[in-house]
Amino acid sequence: MSFISSEEITHILKKEIENFATVFEENNYGTVIMVGDNIAQIYGLSGARAGELLQFEDGTNGIVLNLEEYNIGCVILGSDAGIKEGQKVTRTGRITEVPVGPALEGRVVNSLGKPIDGKGPITTEEFRPVEFTAPKVMERMPVNRPLFTGIKAIDSLVPIGRGQREMIIGDRQTGKTAIAVDIILNQIPQDVHCIYVAIGQKVNSVASVIDTLKRYDRLKNTTVVVASANDPASMLYIAPYSGCAMAEYYMYNGQDALVIYDDLSKHANAYRELSLLLRRPPGREAYPGDVFYLHSRLLERSAQLSEDLGAGSSTALPIIETQMGDVSAYIPTNVISITDGQIYLDRELFHKGIRPAVDVGLSVSRVGGSAQIKAMKQVAGSLRLDLAQFRELEAFLKFSSDELDKSARMMINRGKRITEALKQRQFNTLPVAYQVAIIYAVTKGQFDDIPVDKIQPAESAFFSFLKDKYPEYQEEIESKKKLTSDAENMLKEAFEKFKSLYFSDTTDSDSFTKDGQDENFEKKVWKNINDKSIEAQKHEEQLKSGLENYKK
Repeated sequence: MSFISSEEITHILKKEIENFATVFEENNYGTVIMVGDNIAQIYGLSGARAGELLQFEDGTNGIVLNLEEYNIGCVILGSDAGIKEGQKVTRTGRITEVPVGPALEGRVVNSLGKPIDGKGPITTEEFRPVEFTAPKVMERMPVNRPLFTGIKAIDSLVPIGRGQREMIIGDRQTGKTAIAVDIILNQIPQDVHCIYVAIGQKVNSVASVIDTLKRYDRLKNTTVVVASANDPASMLYIAPYSGCAMAEYYMYNGQDALVIYDDLSKHANAYRELSLLLRRPPGREAYPGDVFYLHSRLLERSAQLSEDLGAGSSTALPIIETQMGDVSAYIPTNVISITDGQIYLDRELFHKGIRPAVDVGLSVSRVGGSAQIKAMKQVAGSLRLDLAQFRELEAFLKFSSDELDKSARMMINRGKRITEALKQRQFNTLPVAYQVAIIYAVTKGQFDDIPVDKIQPAESAFFSFLKDKYPEYQEEIESKKKLTSDAENMLKEAFEKFKSLYFSDTTDSDSFTKDGQDENFEKKVWKNINDKSIEAQKHEEQLKSGLENYKK
């Protein structure tokens, strides 16, 4: 029988302890072997997980993206100036997360949820991971509650529901951000919590949006997440996921949230940059093979939750920028296949002065009438068809000199008035009841005898008249959600009185076709324009002066 000496036992124990320390060291600590362009290659950290948050010696954080055999590819969140080769890197054991909750409302934060507005720290105990599994099919229910935008062309033709993912797409400088800001301005505080994510935007542009939200008192229910063009690509990459996590807080607490990603084209470019620096193989247009998954795992997290989960919702409005109207490019087609529809803004319409420049033919909402109240469905049913026929006939007239018959002339005249009625100034959103009124008017021919260039002032004057003389109309629409016989009778009576008051001195119908010659009509309509137009002009002047001060 053999015995083990105490020296042998001590030697074995020492060896086991040394091996244990080595394993612990490899699992939890690593060494920087290369750094540059906000990318670090780290040796060790064999126990690290994808998406885990790492910490460098200078306090800077990073996210694990590449898991290789011996090395780890890490994206540095912030400046890499203080990180050197040979420095130690520590695992935090946490997946990247951001602060969420009411404490962030009215604040401007960076991609990590840290305040950059100079209003002091954000105090909250609520955190959510930036990457989170999207709700399963059984955890969702159909989108059937409208998210009113206050924009006539959208609420009537391309309605958005709570929990929907509706893309805003178009060339640069066609009003994409303007539409997104108007939608935020139309949301009632404490009803829909808004998150605006600026990805790769100029600081001046973001400052303009923030100033607008302040002037219209909507910043208090909005969180602005900023990853500007001056920030590293890593911050642009994480920004939309952080904004989505902030919106999910409200969704999983039974409330409604709206998150706007402005824009995901720059987000895809930032991810391409990071992927190439991490030496991932490039694919089509040098984008990595998982660029579709980049956006699908983001947008799929927006949903209308089931009653069992509180019936909260998160509505996503991703913005995509096209080049020369090419919607068949790689990133636009990817996002189109993920979303539930798109609002396409046409550059030619924009330059013609049709704003918002919504192209009816290419814009679609796959939720459709489910996201509209019955009153809007009643009056806007034929609107898309009328506009489509008008655009087709208008295009035909460019190549034909034939004289039109009576029905074609009526279609052209009606189409011009519908197009004019759907125009809308920025920062001038309308309650749905007034949208129903104007769409009812143009589709029923109430404005057929008004010159096209007088439609806008006549519309403003009519809104003022309707508000003063028939306040019960708006209450009827908002309470019943449909165009009842009482509401329709009020509208008919209002139009008759409106015309008799403002057009009584010009009984000759031919005078309405002589644009610019009917001075009496001009005076009467402009005299009764809603004061809001004057206020809007003042706001625009204040906005310009505010931007100049901000730049200084």
